[in-house]
Amino acid sequence: MRTRLRSAPGAACALALLVALTACLAAAFPRAVDRYEDAGLRRALDQARPEQIGVELAATLPDLGLTQAQREDALRPGPLSRQYARALATVERPLVADRAQSAYGVRTTRDLPATDPWLPRPTGLPAQVSLVAQQGLADHADVRTGRLPRAADPVTAATAEVEAAVSAETAESLRIKVGSVIHVPGVERAPLAVRVTAIVTPRDPAGAYWSTQPLLRTPSLVRLPGPSSEADRYWLGALLLPSEAAPAMLGTTGSPWRYWQLAPAADALHAHDLEELRSTIASLESGPGLSRARAATDPLTNVNTDLDEVLASYGRLREGVQPLVAVAAFGTGAVAAVVLLMAGGLAADRRRTELALLRARGASLRGVAGRLLAETAVVALPAGAFGLAAALLALPGARAVPAIAAAATVTAVACAVLPLRAAAAHRVVRVHGGREDVVSVRPSRRRTVAELTLVVLGAGAVETLRRRGTSDSAGDQLAALAPVLVGVIAALVLVRLYPLPLRALARPAGRLRGILGHLSLARAGRTSASAVLPLLALLTALTSAAFGGSVLAGVREARDHAALLAVGADARIESTAPLPAALPDRVRRAPGVRDLAEASITYQARPDAGEQTVPMVGVDPGAYAALAGRTGLGAFGEGELRDPAAGKSAGGTGSAGETGSAGGTGSAGETGPGGETDPAGGTGSAGGTGSAGETGSAGETGSAGETGSAGETGAGTRQEVPLPALASPSTARTYGTRPFPVRLEDGTTVTVRIALVRDRTPAVTGADFLVVDRAGLSDAAARPTALLVTGDHLDAGALRSAAGESGHVRLRAEERAGYVDSPLQSGAERVYAAAVAAGAGYAVLALLLALLRTAPERIALLARLRTMGLTRAQGRRLLILESLPQAFLAAAGGALTGWATIRLLSPGVDLTTIALASTQPPPGETELHTDALSLAVPALSVLLLAVGVAVGQAWWSGRRGSVKELRAGDAR
Repeated sequence: MRTRLRSAPGAACALALLVALTACLAAAFPRAVDRYEDAGLRRALDQARPEQIGVELAATLPDLGLTQAQREDALRPGPLSRQYARALATVERPLVADRAQSAYGVRTTRDLPATDPWLPRPTGLPAQVSLVAQQGLADHADVRTGRLPRAADPVTAATAEVEAAVSAETAESLRIKVGSVIHVPGVERAPLAVRVTAIVTPRDPAGAYWSTQPLLRTPSLVRLPGPSSEADRYWLGALLLPSEAAPAMLGTTGSPWRYWQLAPAADALHAHDLEELRSTIASLESGPGLSRARAATDPLTNVNTDLDEVLASYGRLREGVQPLVAVAAFGTGAVAAVVLLMAGGLAADRRRTELALLRARGASLRGVAGRLLAETAVVALPAGAFGLAAALLALPGARAVPAIAAAATVTAVACAVLPLRAAAAHRVVRVHGGREDVVSVRPSRRRTVAELTLVVLGAGAVETLRRRGTSDSAGDQLAALAPVLVGVIAALVLVRLYPLPLRALARPAGRLRGILGHLSLARAGRTSASAVLPLLALLTALTSAAFGGSVLAGVREARDHAALLAVGADARIESTAPLPAALPDRVRRAPGVRDLAEASITYQARPDAGEQTVPMVGVDPGAYAALAGRTGLGAFGEGELRDPAAGKSAGGTGSAGETGSAGGTGSAGETGPGGETDPAGGTGSAGGTGSAGETGSAGETGSAGETGSAGETGAGTRQEVPLPALASPSTARTYGTRPFPVRLEDGTTVTVRIALVRDRTPAVTGADFLVVDRAGLSDAAARPTALLVTGDHLDAGALRSAAGESGHVRLRAEERAGYVDSPLQSGAERVYAAAVAAGAGYAVLALLLALLRTAPERIALLARLRTMGLTRAQGRRLLILESLPQAFLAAAGGALTGWATIRLLSPGVDLTTIALASTQPPPGETELHTDALSLAVPALSVLLLAVGVAVGQAWWSGRRGSVKELRAGDAR
């Protein structure tokens, strides 16, 4: 064995490097998945409120059949502490309680009115307080003023006065000071006096100890149910009693309850335990866990938590991401397995003569296989262990068992390939083997059956993914294998079709004058039939790369599109009030701004004077049409939305006050061009006689000739020529194409007619909208409330500085970044990209191994041909032409297979979950689309690599000379 390793150190080192790299990647994959899934779970728990994720056990008053002393004893710290310890013991893994943030105590469930006159009364109602005796106040609060409360004597329901502490926020809002005394109503006794002895500040305000019941640290200004007014609010705060003073609550009307709140330890929860976590919580809420909790605390204990809803929301996000990551993992795994098989095949071919000689001398097949297994294991086992150790060190904080299993599988495959390939090749003792080129060898029946089986499996996987989709295929490994199976089927089909063009081209090439074409085709046809493995690796890698690249491109496009829908442009400045007139010029001067469109948005426009409101946008048709065309959100022609009255003349109501199209008097008193009058004989926007001759509310004629309510300038009804409007499909279905009036927020009414229907528009989102030419609106309604900015590399600081306090600035880039709100999404993207890159690397390695396998024979051929007069340039062309058929087959087949895979699987692949934040309403299902770069770049890379290797081989053989290559009997 030592002699063997010394004789081929290069091959041993190459095998060790391949096994170490593959084992490292295989072990790193499950650990990387564990890490980002755990990070996503912790983010989900952090985003939820502590009162949502906490598990609270609560029990009512002790049994009324007990004596008063027994009821008081039930609220004392001793019994509560013992029950708390037993309650902690009932919580089973994987749910782990954070003992530092968990607590227990007694609190009143009814708020107690405090009638002390010095307490604030915002609207005349007395303040109310909640009495809370929670254990561990000294460990979770710092005393700002005074001392912590205590109970010197045993407290009973008849105790007249107890001490308490309040948080600094409560003291500020309720004007409480150290020494203040608050009285709460008693039951068949005098009011209970609560003396404040300390004002405290929480050490961890966001921790579960303080935030599970936010009232402990932050008072609330409570609004009574009913119509909103200033006469129905009162302050509610918490008085923090020492735990020994809890029995005093029995003498009040507060109806005290005992509670034991268990805060989950987020760092101890893992995503791979999600189903067990949900089962444990369900058991605590209504199952065996609840029975154990009641046995540990009180028979009337109830368990309340919203942790199951938080976990369910995270689980839906995880189930949407997992199938896509599984697709990448299977693709890369398949290519890596093929490369390991090729490495073993290369070693078997290199030692074919040696193994045939051993068999001819009487070596048993088992003995030869065992010897090869030992030789390979000596190299592969340390390499696999090294790769595993590297993965464990590089990615800490995840499970080790899946990583060890993955690395062990890689090592076992690497050890077994060479013995099995050698055993299959030398099963029968032969001196000479037959031809094994792709033209002469015919597929066996077993191979045909195996290929048909793969076709059936591939068809089933594709149909499953198309029908159920990735979101419903969690745990279905066949659906995740669909892209890989499509690539495998394509490789098998291409291998069967490969001889046909070679046979068709061989005869015409033989009649050519040069020898390079005929010789290269003959050499390509002499390629070993085992070339199915390189082709399988290349096609699988190219298919996975095309599919993965399209997924990543689709994710980017989905986020860009969602951000564009939310903002409407590259940036948006909007206000509820009209924007300053100088703001557009300031924004245009900001760095990166190329153009902007002004829009006056009325969100409460009422068509037909009804109750239903529809957002109506007044725009400049030219700028807005350009914006809609650039963004692809409801593109239209500028003239389709232009106000026809403004098109007839320049006298419509505008910023300069020119005359209207009817030739009446404008806001400046100028006469319209030509002095024509409109068919109704009415005047322009400055007011003249309308069709009925009566004055409208702005001096114009109303639609019925009625007098306006105030007679103020600028309000009234527009001339009878309706404004063309762009509407959403639902709005168009509701109002049709007839002219109808729309009443705006400023009281004016404009008549519009729907002329265009578009699904979306940049200025507003939603299912209903109207867009009109703002030249047809009143001066007040036409003032812009939003600026839609277009540009490259916009400076957010400059835009916000230009806008100042006049409007809210939103950038498309910032909106896009907000769609990734979970490490589960970003982690899945990184793992997916790494898997695609690894698959591409293994494909390159497969191509190199395939060329390396035939390198000695090709170099010897060049040496022989050079003795016959072949030039170096002709040698380079020969090697290039010889490698092109397979490389072109792989490149074209990979691109075509990738395109077909995406087209076949796109109906079942929804990228919404991985692309957009779970808290964001998706704009629709995001399907997979073909990405041209993902198809073209890998295919062209294969061709360039094949040509480059051929040129390199020709150059290297020219440097070495022909003498050494022509020596007979030399080991190669």
